[in-house]
Amino acid sequence: MAEKSSRVQIKRVYEPASAADGARVLVDRIWPRGLSKAHADVKLWLKDIAPSTDLRKWFGHDPERWPEFRTRYWAELAKSDEAVTQLLDVIKHGHTTLVYAAHDELHNNALALVEYLAAHRH
Repeated sequence: MAEKSSRVQIKRVYEPASAADGARVLVDRIWPRGLSKAHADVKLWLKDIAPSTDLRKWFGHDPERWPEFRTRYWAELAKSDEAVTQLLDVIKHGHTTLVYAAHDELHNNALALVEYLAAHRH
């Protein structure tokens, strides 16, 4: 697990679900490889909050591209009012865990999303 706030944390979707997760929200555009929906135990799959396919492919999980990825992703999020509002509605109802499939726990869209929400004080 990484990056916690009082109501939101992030976790790889492949880690077992726990009661401490609260509502699990998948924030990837593509369903995680090899994972059944039952095992993922997600309340909501919010595809529209994930980075665009073009941005995801450009980033390619290259840590050297992380600062620029965050900038570009935040710009996409700024135009995604409906998806951000939908996520905020889940968060305001209780503890929420944003789940993602990436292997890199320090450079992934869920972390960038939590940072975006904190920076923009939604």
